[in-house]
Amino acid sequence: MNCLVVVAHPCHDSFSHAAAAAAVRGLQDAGHSVTVVDLYEQGFRAAMSREERAAYDTDEPILDPQVREHADRLREAQILVFVYPTWWSGLPAILKGWLERVMVPGVGFRFDHRGKVRPGLAHVRRIVGISCYGSHRATVKLVNDNGRRVICRALRMSCGLRTRVSWMALYSMDRATDARRHAFLSSVERRMAAL
Repeated sequence: MNCLVVVAHPCHDSFSHAAAAAAVRGLQDAGHSVTVVDLYEQGFRAAMSREERAAYDTDEPILDPQVREHADRLREAQILVFVYPTWWSGLPAILKGWLERVMVPGVGFRFDHRGKVRPGLAHVRRIVGISCYGSHRATVKLVNDNGRRVICRALRMSCGLRTRVSWMALYSMDRATDARRHAFLSSVERRMAAL
């Protein structure tokens, strides 16, 4: 299957990049075709422009060639993997902006003949979220884990209820031992290889 791995961390030596590399290894070991989109490396602009917002409700909602390229990759993927750190109880701004600019009408969703919203990514079979948190799991739960809700619930609505969702999290990242971090990366690779 075609896999799109979206990475949202500015530092190449980050744990998020190590987790993305583990995910890619596992997916490739399983025989999947993998495309990696590193949002920071590609200089993806998070903010939707006034012109893009005006075009949102038209037949051509994508104005930026980079956004169009990402939308095309999204349309080809059966597996979506998002790797990012949880900051301020949610997605990094660049990933939130990616969702807002790429998941436009005609890509993330469509309207049927009655004007009802329908999934635009019905071809996606699996969504995987991989994140690390500075906080303990109980604290993350207390503040609603907004990033996870976006990936596992809102995004899933663009794919359909048959799309399976997996979540992998390393909590209390700042206090995690090297052994615990290594075990998490091994688990990511193993679970991706099992898809």
